[in-house]
Order: sequence, then C-alpha cells, then structure tokens
Amino acid sequence: MTVSSTPTTAEELRGAGLRVTAARVALLEAVRDGDHLGVEAIASRVRDRVGHISLQAVYEALHALTAAGLVRRIEPAGSPARFEGRVGDNHHHIVCRSCGVVADVDCAVGEAPCLTVPGDHGFSIDEAEVIYWGLCPTCSTARSS
Repeated sequence: MTVSSTPTTAEELRGAGLRVTAARVALLEAVRDGDHLGVEAIASRVRDRVGHISLQAVYEALHALTAAGLVRRIEPAGSPARFEGRVGDNHHHIVCRSCGVVADVDCAVGEAPCLTVPGDHGFSIDEAEVIYWGLCPTCSTARSS
C-alpha cells in the first residue's frame, strides 16, 4: 500500500485551523478547479455539489479561506473580486481588456517580492501585486478582423 503525502482538502482545512464542512470542502475544490472565478460562479459550483448555500455563507467561507492562506483573492480594476487556488508563490496576472479573461503569469524577476522598490519608506516588503493588461488571443484576432 502506498501512502500519499499530499494532504486532502479536509486535512488542509484542519491544518489551517478551520472546521471541515461539506460546503467548505466543495468551495475550496471549486476555487482550485476553476480559473479565477467570481463569487457567483463559485456559489453555483458549490450548490451543484452540496445543494443550497447562501451567497453570504460563500462570502464568509471565502474570507476565512483567504485569511488562512488557502485561496488568493485578486481584484483587477473594474472587475469584481476573483479567487484562485494558486497561493504562496507571488505570481502575477494578465487580464484581457475586452473580455476580462485572467491568466497567471510567473514572477516577473527572481524570488518574491519580484520587484525592488527604490524608496520603501521603511516597509519590509514581502509581496508585489502586478497586473498586466492587454488583449487575449481571441479578442486580438476579433479586433484585427
């Protein structure tokens, strides 16, 4: 018998000091299976798996998961908050100005926080949030047609 060293979703929730519920497990898995999903899309996926859950409960669970470092919240300008399961590596994002699709971009240069600030005002910087803007291949092709 082989023992997996990858923790289950329930073990991750327990390890973060969070109570394990079917809704939290479904929510964490929905975020990780999704692609920078908004709250409504996450709620829909959770409802498909566990039945009714209020939007307020989804917001509260996302807040708890974000605070525990299990999910990451991003807020591109002009867009509602989105959530992703890729955490801890200080990666960045590229957003299509036309359709709003979001894709991950690895760290701009080297180790976190990726950018050196010339005047850090005495802050101990540990993260840089960079969002690149442009047109995705589909929107770019549509514009040139």
